[in-house]
Amino acid sequence: MTIEMKAGVSGELEEAAIVVAPPVAVITRMVFDAAPAQAWSSLMFYEEIGARPPLYLRLLLPVPIRTEGKAAQVGNEAKCLYEGGYLLKRTTDIQPDQLYEFEVAEQRLSIGGGMRLSGGRYTLHALEDGRTEVSVETRYVSNKRPRWLWRPLEAMVCHWFHRYLLASMRRKAASG
Repeated sequence: MTIEMKAGVSGELEEAAIVVAPPVAVITRMVFDAAPAQAWSSLMFYEEIGARPPLYLRLLLPVPIRTEGKAAQVGNEAKCLYEGGYLLKRTTDIQPDQLYEFEVAEQRLSIGGGMRLSGGRYTLHALEDGRTEVSVETRYVSNKRPRWLWRPLEAMVCHWFHRYLLASMRRKAASG
């Protein structure tokens, strides 16, 4: 977010306009050896994995504790608790076996020195061979400057996070 000020005729600042940058979207894909319905049943939030994240994620991201509530229907909310705060995720779209989308309705959690999460989605795409491609998308706004330096680093951390989440989901789909 940036604030633009305009100087008037007298030289005093007259107007302030807040300019909010559009969210950045980072998407990671992984193929599951499972049909879409089985892959769908393995969807979970990071906070629901149940295992302690690897060291590199614990050093770079808030450590998840648990989720309160279940966002199984559009409009439902889940409070995702972390060491140091929480996120409130609200389900915005569900298309069974295809799409689960949510927005971050409230963030009381410091991420990456000031990143604001805006939402995410899981997209499932049936492949001809009976497997399923699952995509995870994270949307966020970051004020870290310069963007040419920070954007690739933020994307790298998002992909690491996504791969950990997708691998956990793939294991769950394979076991059940």
